[in-house]
Amino acid sequence: MGPRPVSEDSRGIIEPAAFQRRYQLNRHPAGPELDGLISWFWVVSWALPPGRQHVQELLTHPCANLYVSPREVSPRGVSLREVSPTAAEAGQTSPPTTAELEGVLLNRSSRRMSGEGICVAAMTTPGGLGAFLTGPAAEYNDRVVLLGQAIGTDDTALIDSIQSTDDELTKVAVLRQALETAVKPERAEPAREVARIARCAETDRTIRKAEQLAAQSGTSVRTLQRMFAEYAGVSPTWVLRRYRLLDAAESVRNGENVKWARIAADLGYSDQAHLIRDFSAAIGSTPAAYAKATG
Repeated sequence: MGPRPVSEDSRGIIEPAAFQRRYQLNRHPAGPELDGLISWFWVVSWALPPGRQHVQELLTHPCANLYVSPREVSPRGVSLREVSPTAAEAGQTSPPTTAELEGVLLNRSSRRMSGEGICVAAMTTPGGLGAFLTGPAAEYNDRVVLLGQAIGTDDTALIDSIQSTDDELTKVAVLRQALETAVKPERAEPAREVARIARCAETDRTIRKAEQLAAQSGTSVRTLQRMFAEYAGVSPTWVLRRYRLLDAAESVRNGENVKWARIAADLGYSDQAHLIRDFSAAIGSTPAAYAKATG
């Protein structure tokens, strides 16, 4: 089964209706070589009126993104020291295109869009990032670094190849080939195992704690925590809570009656108020305000 279109799965996009009025987002399958490491490739394009900007808020999945895009599309609020200077700093009239790795973002992020542009990207699975690295994925949390610096791609050649064609499928194929080459074979299967376990955390609503994930995968909690830190960058508990927050935001937006007390108990929160505080911090508004804004 291929990735679901944004009209069917908009989890993580805060105010998706506003997003779809301004942007075109297409998702493409990972392909057999990257199956279990990449969730999907995604291409977003935009053409805003001259002088207009739009800031898109996101609550990201527990995944990393590898992309080629105009520099100004990089997320705000994360460490950008390792990347190239902005267009203004470089004395350019338009932002340069760069290839970057965005690690798992632990909080809500935003992207500033202006003019016309296109971003070609791959979202890893939770755990998939570790297959491209030589060290722990946790080192890249809340960071954006040059792609080649992180996984050894030839960024200049990659950018040139993507910019040399107007065909979206060809652009995706170029990025797919670069990532296939960048996989570290000895790390691919452990990364896929973490992704498989994380998939259970996403889809099985009866799993509420890391202990249950560990039991299902036949390992200890300590081993599971080490695996997730190495390949996913975040803990199993964090993955569980992030997916439930994404689900809750989707339910609120769809006008469903969210049972906050039950979710709080399932996830080990001390009380319902604690969960709602986490939701408000992650989304930027209370559930009631978010429902009103997106309804």
